[in-house]
Amino acid sequence: MNKEERIREVLEQIRPALHADGGDVEFLGYDEEDGIVHLRLLGACESCPISMFTLKQGIEKRIRSTLPEVNEVLAV
Repeated sequence: MNKEERIREVLEQIRPALHADGGDVEFLGYDEEDGIVHLRLLGACESCPISMFTLKQGIEKRIRSTLPEVNEVLAV
């Protein structure tokens, strides 16, 4: 399984919690050179005041625990 597939797998595990709050996340890509994952927050996550907390403390933490080579997760 390549890195992008592993990232997508982690996002699938997180997605039910996001859906429960009316949100979602879209995987846009992974820059292997910089170790940066690019995502788009959707639905309620777009305008949620704690969306950056969710991104950094939830999604990024979970992805980095599975793929330590990921340096950062950014929402675009």
